[in-house]
Amino acid sequence: MTAEVIRVVIADDEPLIRAGIRMILTSAPDIEVVAEAANGREAVDLALSHAPAVMLLDIQMPVMDGLTALGELRRAAPEVRALILTTFGEKENVLRALGQGGAGFLLKDSAPGELIGAVRAAAAGDAYLSPGATRHVVDQLASGRAAVRGEEARRRVAELSERERGVLALLGEGLSNADAGRGLHMSEATVKTYVSRILAKLGCENRVQAALLARDAGL
Repeated sequence: MTAEVIRVVIADDEPLIRAGIRMILTSAPDIEVVAEAANGREAVDLALSHAPAVMLLDIQMPVMDGLTALGELRRAAPEVRALILTTFGEKENVLRALGQGGAGFLLKDSAPGELIGAVRAAAAGDAYLSPGATRHVVDQLASGRAAVRGEEARRRVAELSERERGVLALLGEGLSNADAGRGLHMSEATVKTYVSRILAKLGCENRVQAALLARDAGL
């Protein structure tokens, strides 16, 4: 059976960047770029007229920046999954994007395979953070968490198998499934299965929550 095509809108004020992203995404048989926007205002309008599954939003754009556009998208077209795309890895932007309902945060220097994987993950309803962005978020949020959370985290982590704890520890370092697999001598698909199992056992919605729990537990 043919996989459903993921409709994508790209929003970036640099034509060359848009062209590069389009080239990467359209190399995947299950992704279609249906429109391109040069600013946040156009991005919101195109989301309403083209009904994409995923929107790639640059942060630094004229007329309306990506984070402001994200806020409007959440109100006007909440079904669109928005991935924030930027050259900047400031943790404040990551936190704002997640706080406003973004489906993830991807750095522009990410590998082509990561870009495609992020779009697929967002379309599937999963939150996606590039490994580098995950590390920024975990470091910032973990610094303000009370020590009492450690005991609760250790209790929850104790329910995991030794192998699951090993995978969780690498999530806490912000590693991708592929990198974690290399570190544990496992396939990427096997790591993905472990991650899904870990999230279910811990009651976490996404990798960031699991990474924070790993830090609290001292893994």
